Amino acid sequence: MRIALKVCGFAGALLVSFAAALYSAPAGASVVINGTRVIFPSNEREVSVRLTNEGASPGLVQMWIDKGDPKSTPSTTEVPFLLTPPLFRIDPAKGQTVRMIYSQEPLPQDRESIFWLNLLEVPPRPQNVDANDSNYVQMAFRTRIKVFFRPQALNTQELVAAAPAKVTWKIVKDGDGYALEAKNPTPYYISIIKTGLITAGDAPEVTPKFLNEDGGMLAPGAQERYPLKSLKQAPSTGLKVRFSYLNDYGGAVDVDSSFVQ
Repeated sequence: MRIALKVCGFAGALLVSFAAALYSAPAGASVVINGTRVIFPSNEREVSVRLTNEGASPGLVQMWIDKGDPKSTPSTTEVPFLLTPPLFRIDPAKGQTVRMIYSQEPLPQDRESIFWLNLLEVPPRPQNVDANDSNYVQMAFRTRIKVFFRPQALNTQELVAAAPAKVTWKIVKDGDGYALEAKNPTPYYISIIKTGLITAGDAPEVTPKFLNEDGGMLAPGAQERYPLKSLKQAPSTGLKVRFSYLNDYGGAVDVDSSFVQ
C-alpha cells in the first residue's frame, strides 16, 4: 500500500534535513520493496529486506515497523525488531538491503503475529525550485507491507498451504441483504482478496456470482463478514464459496469451499 503525504513531524523533518542539499528533476515515488510481505520465522535472528530504486533520481528513505497503527512514526512505535540501516540514500538503478533483527522479546508461539513495515521516501527537490519558496510543498511517499512473525512449529509449507481451505463459511442475513460469514480456525493470518458464490462443479475460470472484492485480513481464530450486496434473497442449494487469497509470495490463489450448516 503506497500513499503520498506532506512532509511533517519527526520522520519528515529528519528526511528533509537529509535531503536538503540534493537537487534533481521532478520525481515521484521510485523506491520499491522487493516483495509484498515479509515472513519472519521465529527461529531466525534476522531476515533481509531488499529495496530497489527504479527511478531516475536518488531516493531518501526512512524505514520503521509498527503494530498496525497507520499514524505511527519511528519515535512512537514500540516493536521487538530493529532495522539497520533505518535511514539511507539509494541511487538510481541501485539496491539496498535492510536487515530486520528480532530482539527475542517473547511473542505467541501458538499463532502468527502481525506487524507492518513502513518505507517513507522523500524525492529530491527539483532544480528549478528555490529552497526558500514558501509555496513549494515537499511530498513524501509512504509504503506499508505486512510482516508475519511465524512460530517455528507452524513454519512448514504444507501447513501454510492447507490453512485457507480450513476456513468455514456460511450465508447469513446482513441488513437488507446477505453476507458470507467466514471463521478462521487456523493459527495463520489469511489475506482475503475477494469472495463470491459458484455453482458446484463450475470450472476454475468461472467468475463467481455476487462478487465481493473488498477483501480483508482474517486473523487467527477470527470471524468476519463479507457482504454480498447484490444478493437480496436466500440463495438456492447447490452453491459453494469461491474465494481468493494471497499466499506467502504475494500470488493470488483460488479456493472452493462448501458451506457449513
